[in-house]
Amino acid sequence: MIRDPAVAGSFYPGSEKSLSSMIEKCIEKEKEKVDVKGIVVPHAGYAYSGKAAGAVYSKINFPDTFVILGPNHTGMGSAFSMMPDGVWSTPLGRVNIDSILAEKIFVNSKYLEEEILAHVSEHSVEVQLPFMQYFSGNFQFVPVTIRHYIADENYLKICTSIGKSIAKGIKMLKEKVVIVASSDFSHYEPQEVANKNDNFAIEAILKLDEKELFKRVRERDISMCGYGPVAIMISACKELGATKGELVKYMTSGDVTGDYGAVVGYGGIIVK
Repeated sequence: MIRDPAVAGSFYPGSEKSLSSMIEKCIEKEKEKVDVKGIVVPHAGYAYSGKAAGAVYSKINFPDTFVILGPNHTGMGSAFSMMPDGVWSTPLGRVNIDSILAEKIFVNSKYLEEEILAHVSEHSVEVQLPFMQYFSGNFQFVPVTIRHYIADENYLKICTSIGKSIAKGIKMLKEKVVIVASSDFSHYEPQEVANKNDNFAIEAILKLDEKELFKRVRERDISMCGYGPVAIMISACKELGATKGELVKYMTSGDVTGDYGAVVGYGGIIVK
């Protein structure tokens, strides 16, 4: 199956030339590259969050494969969905799903389901691909979407389990893999509230403490859409030997629009 882009022309430009030009404006060419186990990157329109995502992609050494974890905004398909094979298309070309790694992850997980519907219209995974394609024409990926639930103990248990199944799958292969958690932070809060709440959540992520992240999201009712994917990423990366996180860039939509009355927060984080 070839999965055509769902948000080209809206979240990012629909032509190859315009898309490459926009990414050029988001990246930081002089950044020193580092090896990472995982990253947190936003998934809003490039005009708003592109510089936060670009700062992270500018900083990392690229792997053979990305596992991209995104929240399911559409409500379609399975709650914990992995597309097992196929090709995704963007204006910059096509990218193959790493079906071998996908199968290794699937056989180790009791929660993930192999299906397509959750991925057809979802943007949180798709918007990562053009940045990856800009830097590397030689990678594969595994797309995973996670339904949004209350940050309780049961949801944390599921996320931790999925993270461990991803780590087990990676260990079974001799590939360099980076795990991507696609998430925005606070949604439509005043700038000062977003900054305070987002930094509160980011502190837990930098400590690689998924339990504390859930506690803080619940405590302040932080409107972070991807704390599930982030918890999965943290769980997997710790199993793979990660010991710390680093904040690369934080910004809000207000930094772009000048409207600080109701902003969305964007954080770029690396885990190594």
